[in-house]
Amino acid sequence: MAGATTSGSALSDADFARFTEYFYKRTGIHFSPGKRYFVDKRIDNCIRGSRYDTFASWFAALRMNDQAMLQELINQLTVNETYFLREDYQFDAMLGTVLPNVLAARGGVNRIVGPIKILSLPCSTGEEPYSIALRLLEEWEHIDHVDVEIHGADIDSDVLDKAAHASYGERSLQRVPKAWVNKYFTPVGAGRYQVDEGIRSAVTLHRMNVCDTAEMRRFREFDVIFCRNVLIYFDELSSRRAAENLYGALRPGGYLFLGHSESMSRISPIFTPARLPEGIVYQRPTGAK
Repeated sequence: MAGATTSGSALSDADFARFTEYFYKRTGIHFSPGKRYFVDKRIDNCIRGSRYDTFASWFAALRMNDQAMLQELINQLTVNETYFLREDYQFDAMLGTVLPNVLAARGGVNRIVGPIKILSLPCSTGEEPYSIALRLLEEWEHIDHVDVEIHGADIDSDVLDKAAHASYGERSLQRVPKAWVNKYFTPVGAGRYQVDEGIRSAVTLHRMNVCDTAEMRRFREFDVIFCRNVLIYFDELSSRRAAENLYGALRPGGYLFLGHSESMSRISPIFTPARLPEGIVYQRPTGAK
């Protein structure tokens, strides 16, 4: 019978359909039948770690708006594969073209009012926002004269805790120059290195869902947003909602970086594609409201 599934067994087709519809409504993330095994295993983990022994009882509690259960589920079902300096050519574009354009649009180094604001989402375990900080510290000539705010956001609270601790193994650091590791990281044992406190304190972390318009209203006036390799997990409606929320988070003239396999032109016409020497970036039109 649908709903009578016990922990350790696969969900029925009806259970899977009910669950994926619920999860989609709460997060904007759509799981197709091709992800069935992945979803079954994660739900089974959640049930085993709870006080419930059937899918029906666990799902009923979840639907009663148990935020702790929902967050645990989100943490189980989100994918967090990343490393330092991933798709580094986009950081080249940020330094070589985007930030000079931002500075020029905001009056130049000596006349800019307020900080340049950069957002990384999903920031996962922190490699991306800390990569941005490293590239700026090592290679941006104006870093000592212009205030920069770096923010990282993710829907997964577990990865945010790891980002705050900022301890990484050799695989995450494989593309970081050895000199940078020696300069900005402290060995903490077992082949792991922690980002120095000065850089950790320069990155502000937030729990946030890019598809949640109410949550995204807290994010405004960003000059640059990195939102890479996340829209591919959304269906057409969720992708469009996320695009609109990202648009609202940017200041007019601000820039959006997507993953190399993602294209905003397939999602929404509200951004203007900008072809840079390093690749395509998307811009909120200047003067747009």
